[in-house]
Amino acid sequence: MTPEAIEKIIAVHAGNQGSLISILEDIQDRCRYLSEDALRTVASLTGRSLVDVYGVATFYKAFSLKPRGRHLVSVCLGTACHVRSAPDIVDEFKRQLGLEPGETSRDGEFTLETVNCLGTCALGPIVAVDGRYFSKVGRKDVTKIIRAAKADFMEDRSPEERAGLPAKVVCPHCGVSLTVPEKGAGREASLLLEASGGGKRAQVRISGVLGAGMSRSGNDFQPDTRVRYSCPNCRAGLDGAALCPECGAEMASLAFEGGGSLLICSCWGCANCMVRLNVPAAPAGPDRKRVTG
Repeated sequence: MTPEAIEKIIAVHAGNQGSLISILEDIQDRCRYLSEDALRTVASLTGRSLVDVYGVATFYKAFSLKPRGRHLVSVCLGTACHVRSAPDIVDEFKRQLGLEPGETSRDGEFTLETVNCLGTCALGPIVAVDGRYFSKVGRKDVTKIIRAAKADFMEDRSPEERAGLPAKVVCPHCGVSLTVPEKGAGREASLLLEASGGGKRAQVRISGVLGAGMSRSGNDFQPDTRVRYSCPNCRAGLDGAALCPECGAEMASLAFEGGGSLLICSCWGCANCMVRLNVPAAPAGPDRKRVTG
């Protein structure tokens, strides 16, 4: 990533509390890891010491200093998933991918990792691949998940797979569900949002299947219109701080019930979305300062 691109990311987060974490998240979203050059550029442009920037990058497991594969496989080993045989799922991914957790395949296709919680405990064991959640995963499902990832999830989905989001999406302000069912067999659930832009305002539905390319319904907006999303219940704006790695537009921020965020590009016609796990604040202590922006 060029210094100019990093400078734009820093400008988006200027003045925000905890901005360093958000800056590093955005860089990693685009590059799939944090390079030494990127860390040095962030330190130089923010006026922070390289030691501080490196300390944050190494403190959180969500960050990686090594290049990750094109497909990131995250297997949850939280308590709820662990007691439902999640370690067996890890073993099966290890066997089929030939990787240990934390490793990336030589062809750069897959990175395997384990995480402590993906925020959907009731549906464990949970596996997340490229932002797409798979619930109640068994050993027999691993082959299917890997095959689907290699095909970039472009294979036809079964009615069961099209049933909707495996995790409930809610407004981060009022907590009301934004997921609405669609009538008819095999119809996928949708996210119902208010959108405004180009002098127009309308309710829009967005595909509720993670990883399917967030298709949007409605003819109210012209392609490439920058829209502002808001909650249809409390009318609060769903503005986010991240930039879309595909088109550079700001991304709206929605919440998963139980933790985590769903980021949706604000450019009408861009199908990009990202799942982001919540990163807690660093604990204060004599050896570590609390991280703020």
